[in-house]
Amino acid sequence: MESKLGLIEQSWVREALDELPDSFTITDPSISGHPIVFASVGFLKMSGYKKHEVIGKNGRIFQGPGTNRRSVMEIREAVREERSVQINLLNYRKDGTPFWMLFHMIPVFGKDDGRVIHFVAVQVPISRKPMRSGSEFCGRNGVEFCEIMFGSCRREVCSDSAVDLSRALALESHNGGLEIEEPCEASDTEKQRAATAVNNILSVLTHYSELTGKLVCGNRCCLSGMGLLASSVTSSLGRLKQSFVLTDPHLPDMPIVYASDAFSKLTGYARHEVLGRNCRFLSGVDTDPLTVLKIKKSFQTEQACTVRILNYRKDKTSFWNFLHISPIRNASGKIAYFIAVQLEDSCNTQDEQGLRPDMRQLSAVGAVKVAVRTMSMGAGSSNLHHCT
Repeated sequence: MESKLGLIEQSWVREALDELPDSFTITDPSISGHPIVFASVGFLKMSGYKKHEVIGKNGRIFQGPGTNRRSVMEIREAVREERSVQINLLNYRKDGTPFWMLFHMIPVFGKDDGRVIHFVAVQVPISRKPMRSGSEFCGRNGVEFCEIMFGSCRREVCSDSAVDLSRALALESHNGGLEIEEPCEASDTEKQRAATAVNNILSVLTHYSELTGKLVCGNRCCLSGMGLLASSVTSSLGRLKQSFVLTDPHLPDMPIVYASDAFSKLTGYARHEVLGRNCRFLSGVDTDPLTVLKIKKSFQTEQACTVRILNYRKDKTSFWNFLHISPIRNASGKIAYFIAVQLEDSCNTQDEQGLRPDMRQLSAVGAVKVAVRTMSMGAGSSNLHHCT
């Protein structure tokens, strides 16, 4: 029987994690503020904090006067790009004493849809050996990782930019880097300890996720070649109530890269059953070929169109789909996706707010445009994270 609780909320999962000797924390990027949802016994002992003092809190409590903004930006990029990072950091205990550690963070993905469910961050204390002269590995890394690691993914999409980075670096330069201790570099042994700890934690999460029915994995599990949206964007899209999908015109056969919950409810297909597929699977024997051709032409000309088309649900029952298709452009004006908003023709009336069907569809298009443009401005690069 599938549990309604999240993986980390399960008592047997927390008990298994508590048996691990390593210092680590687990955060949830889907919760506002990206808070800590689990802190190991080893972490609490190393930091001097009690569990109730860190669970649900923002990681700024671990920052101090030696914070280096370059490290903040480096880890923030890793969070935004949903990738692993390993970096030397100066951190602070509850009593205010500083210490150097090796910070190793990895994303944990849902196996069904490829979304980031958690971030795992392992902290290995570094032996106090000054860094080699001339090395830049530690010299550009500081401490304010927690603002990143546990900062709100939603806020950082809106606030992070090249301007933020320039201001951060300028501030660091003005303050002389705020280094209060000689940087230390992790040894190969300490790096191996961090890697081993990460593997052990991931093994526990993977094993116990099988009991909940919501499988997780350390690598993004998806169809080869399929593009995926960043979790910060899917979080925004998840609040939209309309039925819609996003397709990527830059990938072969223009696959679906996002499907809303309302789409699953309307068609009967689960999200993992449609990601990576072309929308034509909704067509059937009685679907009008001329209408399909009109849709195809709208993609080729990069123009919006609205049609009434006969589609089929997973159970093979048919329904008339009042369909609106529109290109979605990024901050640079280039087409990033196409959105297809579906409305069952039997619901082709005003909603509770008095909005006509076409206005409801345009509202969904507008919300997606804002989310995509905001993301592309914050990332300063491609909107997509492709499977590797």
